[in-house]
This record gives sequence, structure tokens and C-alpha cells, in this order.
Amino acid sequence: MATRYITTIIFLVGVCLFLIGSAGAAAPISTIHRGNTVFIGEQGLDISDAMEGDTILGWWASGASIAGSSPDYHILVSNPASFSVNPGDFGTHTGNWYHMSSLTSANGTAFAVVDPQINMRVEDTTVGVDVTNKWVPTGDELQFVIDTNLAQMIQRIGYVPVTIKVQSPDGGIYTSLLNNAGTSTSIADYHLTTSPQYTGAIWGTGNLELYQPGTYQIWVLCNVNSMNDNYGQTGKTVSSQVSLLNQNQNPLINNKGYVTNPTTSVPTVAPMTTTPTVLPTTPPVTSAVPPTTLLPTASPPILTTEVTQAATTPTAMPTKSPGFESGCVTAALVFGIVIFLKK
Repeated sequence: MATRYITTIIFLVGVCLFLIGSAGAAAPISTIHRGNTVFIGEQGLDISDAMEGDTILGWWASGASIAGSSPDYHILVSNPASFSVNPGDFGTHTGNWYHMSSLTSANGTAFAVVDPQINMRVEDTTVGVDVTNKWVPTGDELQFVIDTNLAQMIQRIGYVPVTIKVQSPDGGIYTSLLNNAGTSTSIADYHLTTSPQYTGAIWGTGNLELYQPGTYQIWVLCNVNSMNDNYGQTGKTVSSQVSLLNQNQNPLINNKGYVTNPTTSVPTVAPMTTTPTVLPTTPPVTSAVPPTTLLPTASPPILTTEVTQAATTPTAMPTKSPGFESGCVTAALVFGIVIFLKK
């Protein structure tokens, strides 16, 4: 009975030590020591060690004299165990901040405030080219290259947790990727240890069951101590999105305007069959233009002929009058009868 009791106590002590160790492993990323770097947007920081018992943080503009002078900007620290690097206070006051016992007594550097930046690109490791916002043949392997000043956070726990987002053509978000060898890599909690960070070939696009052909959207963000929630500016705590077209055939080949043989130019062939200059020349040869041209010219000849006939008739009547000829014959007959009777 006593043995079972002792075993139970040892087990419970072991569990407690494990829980304490787990809690302690997660805490350091929010613990700031003297001279560390903090980033705009971080919250819940424990800056107790950096403050060394002081309650004022002071900032001087570049080139200003610090000794014996009041800071250009200062903040009162009421709870050093839960401190926030608010964009409103620190957005225009980056650089070294000093812990102070009074507004004229700077007692040393507390920490440096930095405006975060993060960007990424995509490389095709199969052919060794940058394919950011380009096309990649299905089956090639890809890696991501992350460039960020957040690598300075490594001084806290040895790495920087970031999230790589890969959105499929149908809108789904991957939490891990498989390469061509079948090795899985988590991208929901990826650890940066340097900058630029090369992930290696972690994405094999040949697995069509997982990676359908189409356009993918890719970006990376860092939300350490809720910095992206609080700041969330593109290029700072989250990178701009880049695209990647995954398909078997070069997209230019599917473009009807793409010329694979320079001697068979599409722009040259098209005018031969569809040129508008051929259409206007066809109607004059057939029937479209003749009706338009003949109708106006047919009318004047008709009118001219009528006028000519009307002018000819009056001049012919005096020279060919039938009454004049018959009168002459009658007079000759009467004259002959009279002569005959007289005889």
C-alpha cells in the first residue's frame, strides 16, 4: 500500500514537472531581455528584465543628446509583465528605447523597436528558376524563399514561427505540403532560423490528387504575440500574395495568338482571309454599285430624247403639210373640167 502511494506521488510530481517545462518552453518568445529587439504590433510582452525596476520608457530622435535631457517621446509603464508595442506609440518612434527612473535620468537601453517586414518568392528547384507569379510544369518541385527582418526574434528562442499560406484553385488552404519523395512538411507552423530562409523542395506538384492544375495563391505571415492581428499591414507582418499556375502545358501555347513557328505569323495570315479591303471591291464588280451608278445616268438621256422629239415635230409640219398637196390636185381637176366644158 505504501509502495503504491509513493508511486502515485512520483507520477504526479512527474506530470507537474512536465507541465511546468511545457509552459516554460512557450513563454520565452514573449520574454524580453535588455537589448533585445521587439516589433511593432507585439503584445503581452514581459519587459521586466529590460526595465530593471524603472517605470518610464524614453525615446530620443537620432542625433539628440541623451545625458541629462528629457526624451523627445516617453511612455509610462504600469505593468512591465504585459507590455504592448502599439503602432500608435511606436510607429513613428523606431530605434532604441531607454528605461528611466525620471524624465531626466536615462539608465540604459531597454530594447530596440523595429518596424517588421516580410516577403516571399517561389522557386522551381527542378529547373532552378524563380517562378513567382509565373507558370510551373506539373511534376516539378518547389521551394519558398522568405526574406524578413523578423529573424532578429531568433535571439529569444532560436527560431521564428511563421505561417505559409498556400491556397488551392478551389479556395482550400493547405496546412502541410508533400514533396515528390512523399515527405510532409508543416507550413502552418514553420520555423525560420535565418533570413533569407530557403525551405528546400517541400512541394511536389506532380501529385494530382492533392494538387489539382490551376492557379494557386501563396503568402506568408507572422503572428507572434498577435503582431499580425494588431498591425496586419501587407509587407510588414504579412507578405503580399503571389500566384503560381500549375499545369502540364505552357499557358502561351493555349493562347491562340502565340506563334510556335516564327515563319507562320498569325498577324500575317489573318489579313489575307479577313482583310476589310477585299469587301469594298466586290460590290462594284457585281451588282451593288451598278444600280446606284446607272439610275442617275439613265434619267437624263430619257429627258433629253423627249425634248429632241418635241423640238423636231413643229419644224417638220410646214414642209410636209398634207393639206397643201391635196388642194393643188383639186384645183387642177376643176381647171380641167372647166376647159373641157368650154370646148
